[in-house]
Amino acid sequence: MRGSLADARRAGFTDCVQPDWDSLRCRRHGVTVKGAGPFEAAVDLAGHDGSGGFDQLIVWHEADQYAVYKITDVLDAERWRNCSTGTGDRGDQIVYTRLGVAVRISMDLSYWGKRRLRVIPDAGTKRPC
Repeated sequence: MRGSLADARRAGFTDCVQPDWDSLRCRRHGVTVKGAGPFEAAVDLAGHDGSGGFDQLIVWHEADQYAVYKITDVLDAERWRNCSTGTGDRGDQIVYTRLGVAVRISMDLSYWGKRRLRVIPDAGTKRPC
């Protein structure tokens, strides 16, 4: 799940904007994940020209905050393990992992804007829970 600007463009992430001096966000519209969608998706690249590459995929729905739950429903059916970060009975994220899969999937539980789901490389990283 790591890549360059060229990788992003080859994958259809061609709608790019520079939100600040040190980053570039490239979007793709109409993305399907695990049979659910269509969603908006983006990769955030480091550097104003994207030369620093990206390391995660971000997915959301423009109008339906609960649409990404369709993805987690599939992950549950496929028996991915999950846990919630945060304290007490309120978590900030629900994180899905699966033995032998090199990514983890994290979905916002609390949010202010659009609920997002992130696909993040898991190799060599500490699991959040």
